[in-house]
Formats: sequence, C-alpha cells, structure tokens
Amino acid sequence: MANNKDIALMAHLMRRAGFGAGREELEARTAEGYEATVESLLAFSGGRSMGDDLMRRFHHELSGLMGGKSAGEHWLYHLLTNNAPLEEKVALLWHNVFATGYPKVVHAKVLTDQIRMFRRFGMGSFKTLVLELSRDPAMIIWLDNQDNHKGAINENFGRELLELFAMGVGNYTEQDVKECARAFTGWTIGNREYMEVRSMRDSDWPYGRIAWHFEYQPEDHDDGEKEFLGQRGRFNGEDIVDIMCQQPATARFIARHIYHFFVADEVPVPQWPYVPPRDPQAIEVLTEAYFESGYDIRSMLRALFNSDFFKSEECWYEKVKSPAELVAGVLRLTGEFDRPRLEISERWLQIMYMGQELNNPPSVEGWHQGVEWIDTGTLMERLNFASSQLGDSDRPGVKAMIDRVLAADGDVVSPEHLVDRCLDQMGAIWVKEDTRSTLLEFASSIGDVRVEEDGAENKVAQMLRVAGATREFQRA
Repeated sequence: MANNKDIALMAHLMRRAGFGAGREELEARTAEGYEATVESLLAFSGGRSMGDDLMRRFHHELSGLMGGKSAGEHWLYHLLTNNAPLEEKVALLWHNVFATGYPKVVHAKVLTDQIRMFRRFGMGSFKTLVLELSRDPAMIIWLDNQDNHKGAINENFGRELLELFAMGVGNYTEQDVKECARAFTGWTIGNREYMEVRSMRDSDWPYGRIAWHFEYQPEDHDDGEKEFLGQRGRFNGEDIVDIMCQQPATARFIARHIYHFFVADEVPVPQWPYVPPRDPQAIEVLTEAYFESGYDIRSMLRALFNSDFFKSEECWYEKVKSPAELVAGVLRLTGEFDRPRLEISERWLQIMYMGQELNNPPSVEGWHQGVEWIDTGTLMERLNFASSQLGDSDRPGVKAMIDRVLAADGDVVSPEHLVDRCLDQMGAIWVKEDTRSTLLEFASSIGDVRVEEDGAENKVAQMLRVAGATREFQRA
C-alpha cells in the first residue's frame, strides 16, 4: 500500500494533468509509479471518449452542430469521458492561448474541428501546431486572414500571432507584423464567397452545415522579398513560423503559458512584458526542453511534471480551477454521464454561469485565469454546483464513494473519520487546518454515523456536499 505522501503527490499530478481522480485510481497509479504515470499520460493520444455516433443518436443538435452551444456541449462530453485526460487539458490550454469564438465564426462545426486539431497536434511540435493553426478555417475567419490579400494586407492574424500566440509584446517590430501579414497572403478558405453563404443555411440537415476547408491561393500570395526578425527572403507562412520558432523569446513565451496553465497562476498575458515570471528558473527549465527537443510540447510537459517546482507542496491547491475543469472534475467523480443525457445542456450552461463559455472566449486574449474566475456571483455558482452534485446519492459515483466510506473497519464512523474518509474518496484532498476544523465542526453536528442505521448514507452525502464547497476542492 502506498503511503499518504505518495498518494497526495499523485493526486496533485492528476488534478493538473487531468481533472482529478478518485481514491481507487490514485492507488492504482501510485502502484505504477509517479514517473511511469507521467509517461502513460504523455504517451496516451487518440483517447477514447463517448462516441459521436452515440451523442448524435441522443442529441440531434450535436449531429448537425447547428447552433452556438452545440460545439461546447460536444466538447463537454469529451471532457467528461476521454480516458486520456491530458489530451483534453492540453486542448483547453491551446483554446485559451489561441482563443477563437462563435460570435464571429458563427460555425460550430469548424470550432469543433479546431478543438479536434488541438487534441491531435497539441502535444507535438509547436511549429507543426502553429502551422495547423494558420491553416485552420476557424482561425482564418476569427482573425480575418481571408481578407489578407496581395497588395492589400490585413494585419490581424500576423499581429496576434506575434503578440498573443507565440512571442509577446517587445520582441518584434511593427514592420515585422507587416512582413508577417504579407507572408500569409493567399492563406484562406476554399470557395470563400459560396461557403460563407451556404454554410449559414440549415437546409443541409441531417448532415449539418458544410465544413470550411483551407486553401492556398498562390496568385494572391505576395512572393516578394521580406525582412522578418532580422532574416531576409521571399518568405511564405511556413518560413515565418520556422523563423519565429527559432527565437528564444518564443521559447520563453510558450514556457510561461505552460507554467501558467499547469503550475501556478501568472498575471494576465498583457502584463508579461512588464512583470517578470513568478519562477524564472522554471521558465528556463522549460525553455531548455523546448530547444533540446526541437520545439516539442510533450518534452516540455515531461520536464515540467517531473520537476521539483511542480512537485513542491507550495504549489498544491494554488491554482483556481477554471469552470470547465471544476465541472468536468465533479462530473467524472459523480458518474452522471455514463450515457448521453439531456442534462448535458444544463451542465454546459452552468459552466457559462461560472464565467467560461466554451468556444466563446471574451476576446482574442482568452480568459484571465486564477482568482479572476471568482466574484460573488460565480463563487455561488461554483459552490452550489459542486455541493449539489456531490451530495446527490442517486449519482452512481457518489453512491460508490458513500459505500466505500461506510465499508471501512468498524460499525461506527466518528466525525474525525467521516471528514478524512470523504476527503480521501474525493481525490485524497489535503486541507488546511482551518478548513479541517470547519469540516469537523459540521461532522460533529451530524454525530457518529452508524453503518447499519437508516440515514447513514444521507449523513455521508451531507459531508461530501460540504467538502465540495471547501477552498481546496475548488482549487487544483
């Protein structure tokens, strides 16, 4: 049997590299070993989720992907059921970095395709990922590259590529932005005029709206000589991405994004040129992994998860879970979605009420993370959601946790053991002493739980409900 410290470290890894894990999974992974678990998480690609065929059978709106919320509901099913959780976490990372939203794209199918692209390429070469992003129809429309023409450039994509996606302010010039835009002329969607009109019609039912596809139009490409980040040549988009990925500024920028998402909350991205990293040494470790591996994100994550700065107890429970992370983690525990259910729409709305509408970030900057997720309204939504779900003994996962709490040795569960066992079943959660005192006070008001008494299950469910509202459970 693994010791509690090993279990707690594994729980930390699974909160950050996944959406948490119950006690049984933590014990199995701890027996496998920490480094071996890291490798299994990193190696696991193309994970199995609830199949699209099953979703479409129950939800006609997810078959056609017609409306705005359908893309978010479709993704939520994957967040809840993918057996490769890191694949979904990485997709969330890149969705926030390469923020793309429905109100401008107005096409749920291409947004879903973009998330699928993040799953496929999100842990590989950063260079490949950016090239795929540059060819992604949702991004082309989001940042107007279909309007970027030879002799009449549109700078939107080139500017955001350098400012928010890869390098950060202060590492390029205005001329670099213009030259970048010139290099991406001719990168557009195929048959643009027809597709923009046709894809808005719902008469393609039951097959859904026609998906856009990338097309390179050489006649619209500016093939003239350009100077970009100190290099000269007749650059195309591929050359721009190659030059950009060579820059130390790019390595540091991506390292800070990865640290910010997986380790500890940083200030919002616009402040990065003026505020140093929270842990400069950690950024150096990740930067080194970036170059040594040839820009490989998986290698950066391997270095991160095995590092002392990630394992340090100082960063445990320091990240506020995003609404999507919180909801996915709770629903994986409760086991509500063992099959498609109408409630998926309500769960998607609950994420939105907490401040995060999947596939609809507030701006090209994405969402500001950390404590900015929390205000008086969103906090109540978070607490009410977690408490109501974890306190519902009709949920198969909750019923299993209750049974394991009551199945421990003895006929009576004391208040102290009730607190400890519930926290253990919810993911081996370590709480601060003031939190534990509050939980113990509530447990004492319930009194001893006699395993065979009527109402024993309800008492445990009440304890799970209160534990879901703790500071520690709301954090990762």
